[in-house]
Amino acid sequence: MTTGTPSPALVQSYLFFGGRCEEALDFYRKAIGAQVDMVLKFKDSPQPVPSGQLAPGFENKVMHSSFRVGDTTLMASDGCGEACNFGGFSLSLSLPTAAEVDRAFAALSEGGKVTMPLNKTFWSPRFGMLTDRFGMGWMVGVLDGAK
Repeated sequence: MTTGTPSPALVQSYLFFGGRCEEALDFYRKAIGAQVDMVLKFKDSPQPVPSGQLAPGFENKVMHSSFRVGDTTLMASDGCGEACNFGGFSLSLSLPTAAEVDRAFAALSEGGKVTMPLNKTFWSPRFGMLTDRFGMGWMVGVLDGAK
């Protein structure tokens, strides 16, 4: 039983790129200005990965990374060799201007697939949806109240 005031909860997205994490980090850095804060490879882990848990060749892959887009921190990894599957959710990127939305949308969709072209909606003057080259879904729009 805990006493005192509980700490506030924190929920963060943790993305698994199935062997393409470094490529994804570099892509997001260029496409939307992501700031990579840390990268730890499996071979550099202070605690060895249990035998048989890691796919062959994954010792040079990313065990854990942390990166920021604006004020949001995301975490990412290559996983242990399983395929990545980003079904059931999308990341929502809100930007202050339509011009910034246009630029980010074009960059993120390079090598991916546009699922809803950029357009005016009842909730945003500029909004669109896409799946990037890694299979990650994105919803990109102008911040509430911005023009």
